[in-house]
Amino acid sequence: MAYLLALDQGTTSSRAIVFDESGAAVSVAQKEFRQIYPRAGWVEHDPHEIWSSQVAVASEALAEARRAHGQIAAIGITNQRETAVLWDRATGEPVMNAIVWQDRRTAGFCEQLKREGAEPLVRKKTGLVIDPYFSGTKIRWMLDNVEGARARAERGELAFGTVDSWLIWNLTGGRVHATDASNASRTLLYNIHTGAWDDELLALLGVPRALLPEVRPSSGVFAEVSHPMLNVEVPVAGVAGDQQAALFGQACFEPGLAKNTYGTGCFLLQQTGSEARESKNRLLTTVAWHDGQKLQYALEGSVFIGGAVVQWLRDGLGLIRSSGEVEALAASVEDSGGAFLVPAFAGLGAPHWDPYARGALVGLTRGVTAAHVARAALDSIAYQVADLLEAMRADSGIAIEELRVDGGASVNNLLLQTQADLLQTPVVRAAQAETTALGAAYLAGLAVGVFKNEAEIAQKWGVGARFEPKMSKDEASARRAQWSRAVERSREWEREP
Repeated sequence: MAYLLALDQGTTSSRAIVFDESGAAVSVAQKEFRQIYPRAGWVEHDPHEIWSSQVAVASEALAEARRAHGQIAAIGITNQRETAVLWDRATGEPVMNAIVWQDRRTAGFCEQLKREGAEPLVRKKTGLVIDPYFSGTKIRWMLDNVEGARARAERGELAFGTVDSWLIWNLTGGRVHATDASNASRTLLYNIHTGAWDDELLALLGVPRALLPEVRPSSGVFAEVSHPMLNVEVPVAGVAGDQQAALFGQACFEPGLAKNTYGTGCFLLQQTGSEARESKNRLLTTVAWHDGQKLQYALEGSVFIGGAVVQWLRDGLGLIRSSGEVEALAASVEDSGGAFLVPAFAGLGAPHWDPYARGALVGLTRGVTAAHVARAALDSIAYQVADLLEAMRADSGIAIEELRVDGGASVNNLLLQTQADLLQTPVVRAAQAETTALGAAYLAGLAVGVFKNEAEIAQKWGVGARFEPKMSKDEASARRAQWSRAVERSREWEREP
């Protein structure tokens, strides 16, 4: 039997999973790494820690798979998408820490671009909005704030990459500097219609072309791995940003199918096929993947703080000792007691796009307890996703008959029932919860012939649990109206008066 190794490099941890041909996980290894907060609104990662943690868990997962007598056919990579790494081509040494997708330091520059009227051009070419979330303004910040970086970049001495590129570079000993179309589409520098880096966008953001990786299909052989710690000679043959990989892993191959991943953030994607459908409700139009023949597209809504709000309850407030305790605490009360938590710790994503918003806990009375706050935290995840789905329905004109879900927080039954109630739509948890890593594995397997086509992969998808709406439409509408009032109170908090 052929096996596939998925490297799942996330925001808070690196994981490696070996899958068999049926899509079942044979071995799993995971390691958390540091979150670095130099100042309010700034978030960084040490690229060396990203790499060392990823190669360590890959080695561990491979060792366990070998005990199962597995033959690794290919490696798939999926990654936190907009995080930017800049390194020296000769030494492989990063010029500074990676700037994480949650980072807000370029909000002022983004405002300047908007005032100069750049957003219509950016939206037309990239499908994105101008926001600190995306990689392009992060690159500019590094070039302008690291001594000598811009001159070195213009001389071709530096390389930029999203995390997939950083991993490929290290896996191949610096032989390959490449990314895939899904990751490229998150940079503000890639034209999603032409499928290429765009000179006008590069000039707008002041990014030298010499920095950029080659853009390749998401399913296709990138390179043979040569790193000695892995002790394998197999190709990296599938690469996709984490949310696009999850869409693929959820077998959303037909236009209209949608999934939501509950990770550090929440990411709702709806497949739109070969059509890059423009959003009129401040969602993103993004590349879903390149299957080796053509680009496929999706509409996307991004929530910056999803499961991370539970980490805050654990690490910031000390209300729980582990993330798994939140469901029992929240379920110990019937509702949030009138409290609403807006977790805008890193601003608000779609459909608001307010980098100046900050977290707010409103509606407090003397009767609100830790359990009510935990319930409000879980509710906040579901409310944000409901806002996204409403915008997506308006954009696509397609009624979503069910929402497929995955990610770490999708194990929380209370959250998924709340989600179904607020959406008034069935929520379906996949039988295989590791759909992000699985999508990367499937892309790699397609490239090397483990799978014949997408239809064969679709047959492997199965239902783990299904949640039907139990709340009345009137009550759901009333609660969402209250949520909207709470969101308004968090808006533009950090903007200068």
